[in-house]
Amino acid sequence: MSQDHEPSAPAGSSGLEPGTLLCGVDIGASATKLVVIDAAGGLLAKMVRPSGADYAGTARACLDEALSRLPQGSRIARTVATGHGRRNVAWADDFLTEIHCHAIGCYHLVRRACTIVDIGGQDNKVIHVDTDGKRTSFKMNRKCAAGTGAFLEEIAVRLNLPMGELDGLAASATAAAQLSSFCTVFAKTEILTHLRMGAAVESIVRGAFLSMATRVVEMDPLDGLVVLTGGVAEHNPVFATILREKLGREVIVPPDPQHTGALGAALLART
Repeated sequence: MSQDHEPSAPAGSSGLEPGTLLCGVDIGASATKLVVIDAAGGLLAKMVRPSGADYAGTARACLDEALSRLPQGSRIARTVATGHGRRNVAWADDFLTEIHCHAIGCYHLVRRACTIVDIGGQDNKVIHVDTDGKRTSFKMNRKCAAGTGAFLEEIAVRLNLPMGELDGLAASATAAAQLSSFCTVFAKTEILTHLRMGAAVESIVRGAFLSMATRVVEMDPLDGLVVLTGGVAEHNPVFATILREKLGREVIVPPDPQHTGALGAALLART
C-alpha cells in the first residue's frame, strides 16, 4: 500500500476487463461516502452514512449495502480510500488525499478547467484545476466552523430548527440578516440580537447561508467555472443560488455532489 501519493488523472480504464468493479471510499468527519464504478467509470452504486465513532465499521457497512444492490457474486477488484478517516478502511489498496480525489472526481464530471468549492461538515476547500485535470493550487479551512456544515448545525440548534428545514426557510426569505462570516460564536450572539429586534427566522437562516458564501469567497479567488460540491450542496440547493448571486455568474452543482471525493477515489483505483 502506498503512502498518500498523488498520481496523475486517470485517462481511461487502464486495460481493465469490462466487468471489473472499483470502489472509492471517502470518510469525512461527518459522513462516509462510498461509490462503486465499472472499468469505464460508470456509476453502479453509491452509499452515504453518518461516520459516527466507528469509521471502520461505517465504511464496511457502506460496502456491504452497496454490494447487496449489485448482482450476486459481484466483487471489488480494487479500492482507494480518501478523506479524514481514510486509514480506517482496512480493505483499501491505496490511500489518497481528499484534495486530489475531489479534483479528479469533479474534472471527470465537467471536463473543463474549474474552481471547486467543497463544503463538508467540518471543513471547506477551494481547489483549482487546469484544462488537463491537474490541480494547480488549493486552500483549506480546518480551524473554524464558519463556512462549514457545522456552522449550519449550530444555527439550527440555536433557532431550535431541524436541519432539513433550513434550505426551505432560506429560499423563502425576502431579506438576509447580517451575520459574521468569521466566527460562529459571534454569529450566534448576532442571532440573539436579530431575534430581540423581531427579525424573521427565515431572514436569519438566509443570513447564515450568505455568511457561508462570504467566507468561501474570502478564502481564495473563485476564478472561471465554479463547481460546488459537498454535503451542504447536496442538501441545501439554496446555497448554490446565493453563491451565484454573490459571484454574479453561474455555479455548477454536479450530480451527487456529496460523492465527488469518493468518485475521484474510485476513478483513481483504475490506475
